Amino acid sequence: MIVVGLTGSIAMGKSTAAAIFAADGVPVFDADTAVHALYRGDEAQAIEAAFPGVLVGGAIDRERLSQRVLGDGAALARLENIVHPLVAKARREFLQGAVAQSRRLVVVDIPLLFESGGEKSVDVIVVVSASEIVQKTRALAREGMTLERFGRIIARQTPDSEKRRRAHAVIDTNGAIEATRAQLQGFLRCAAGMAGGRADLDA
Repeated sequence: MIVVGLTGSIAMGKSTAAAIFAADGVPVFDADTAVHALYRGDEAQAIEAAFPGVLVGGAIDRERLSQRVLGDGAALARLENIVHPLVAKARREFLQGAVAQSRRLVVVDIPLLFESGGEKSVDVIVVVSASEIVQKTRALAREGMTLERFGRIIARQTPDSEKRRRAHAVIDTNGAIEATRAQLQGFLRCAAGMAGGRADLDA
């Protein structure tokens, strides 16, 4: 089985790329969706214990939590020590299920693939990328996003240029969604001839 690691910096089009893969019938593990599920599940109590006041109505309030950790390296590390192992467990279960179904190729959508050392858990790395102006325009159009917050998020992410350098394939998302879809479908055609099995499915 070929495990494709999909990543990219904020507002580069990663979610759109993941949706295109899924629409083409490729199983996709979405790390953000897994985190959202954790924030609504039993694990939310552990996060509330570490950051009192972020649990609202039985679920973690993402905005409150973000205000507690953004720009605070120690607080962010505490949160990651809780969340990352749980997401990794969910990813292992997804991969085991794909193996049981004899899937030829799967995609794991991991925003912080390089930052978390997750590249060892995939066979191929696909990075979505756009120009700085397109990225900033997209990001600042998001509800609640400010220039200061955008800068803080960028500061903790591996630079786009470094991601591009370490990628096996780079998808240019500057243009229309049809152009992005064409590139991803081209990648899938190429991937059909690749050899998988190098990824550490237990990572």
